[in-house]
Amino acid sequence: MKVVILAGGLGTRISEYTKTIPKPMIRVCGKPIIHRIIDHYYFYGHKEFYIALGYKGEVIKKYFENCKLQKGIKIFCVETGKKTMTGGRIKRLKKYINSQFLLTYGDGLSDVNLKSLVKFHKKNKKLATLTAVRPQARFGKIKLNEKNKVVQFREKSSLDVGWINGGYFVLEPEVLSLIKYDKTYFEKEPLEMLSKKGQLMAYKHSKTWQCMDTTRDKIILENLIKNKKLKF
Repeated sequence: MKVVILAGGLGTRISEYTKTIPKPMIRVCGKPIIHRIIDHYYFYGHKEFYIALGYKGEVIKKYFENCKLQKGIKIFCVETGKKTMTGGRIKRLKKYINSQFLLTYGDGLSDVNLKSLVKFHKKNKKLATLTAVRPQARFGKIKLNEKNKVVQFREKSSLDVGWINGGYFVLEPEVLSLIKYDKTYFEKEPLEMLSKKGQLMAYKHSKTWQCMDTTRDKIILENLIKNKKLKF
């Protein structure tokens, strides 16, 4: 199954790195995060990758032209425009997509079982499946009484955050027809429309997941890898 990786964003919240390289090329424990994402998919047997390039895409392209990959992996770097939004980038890959495919973002890592995810999607027979995750809360939770006395304190926990979109999609090619323009955010009109039509399922993943929006997130990711909570 083909894997699409969105890797064209500006990464403004981690600009100390993205002034010179695109966010997917930020190294986590010595390896670009996009390479770790590919390792994850490869572990589950996926070998054909389409990387949607944008901001500083030439850096990603040059890296994969020169790095050593596992046996059988094919990387196709596709320019999708510097100002194109997530939905528009997917739409620009239309000519490469003619069957069920996988989609993820180029700035997060997880231990989601991709085999189980695909099985879940096929069982439900809907147009789209996203992976729902519960990230660690950034702050502790407190409960106050009417006199502002703290009656309960709990250190930050995933229980304090609801389910959110963690990426790791399985999609049918028909989804592309819901994307109209380069400026379309995949997470807005297309996913909202799929939800309204009853064509969007959520595969719940309660184990490890971490995006990399900030330097703090990068440090968390590195600790997860060092502590063997992430193996890719």
